[in-house]
Amino acid sequence: MASTTVTNLTSFLLVGLAFFLFYRHPSSSLTLNMAQQTPKSVHDFTVKDIRGNEVPLNSYKGKVVLIVNVASKCGLTESNYKELNILYQKYKDQDFEILAFPCNQFLRQEPGTNEEIQETVCTKLKAEFPIFDKIDVNGNNAAPLYKFLKSEKGGFLVDGIKWNFTKFLVDKEGKVIQRYGPRTPPLEFEKDIQNLLSSSSS
Repeated sequence: MASTTVTNLTSFLLVGLAFFLFYRHPSSSLTLNMAQQTPKSVHDFTVKDIRGNEVPLNSYKGKVVLIVNVASKCGLTESNYKELNILYQKYKDQDFEILAFPCNQFLRQEPGTNEEIQETVCTKLKAEFPIFDKIDVNGNNAAPLYKFLKSEKGGFLVDGIKWNFTKFLVDKEGKVIQRYGPRTPPLEFEKDIQNLLSSSSS
């Protein structure tokens, strides 16, 4: 009788151990996979350009990048595009890039289609830097890239993007270095761009 009880107890413990090991392994794998999927830099994202083509941002490794949410009908439009164009022409051959993301969330000041936006930006505003697909930068439908940018560099009082032409400066390794408000003129932080461009990291 005692022998039977010990045998049953042993079997029960072995079954319990088997279940423990079985469920523990996939759980560990899931944790590992989730960790691997957690973005570490801007280079971990893929976005769409204005024509709908996918663009992996790891193609910008080794470059200093300025990411801007833009609008065509904002009071800040002409001054920002003018200075962004100056920076782009000055540093584009020194591994500097500007990535512009149209957004219609602020008083609907970017209402056009992607085709209309491209026409305005390239013809009227003379931009030569890449323009991407129109996105949301705040709210539940915010682009994953912008969720990451805001988590890396929060704003004053709140992390949300407050207006058109908020700017994020990213180093050659995809790390978000600085965030500038909508009313900060691009030329005002030219020195920050120069410092990153002179960095030996690539």
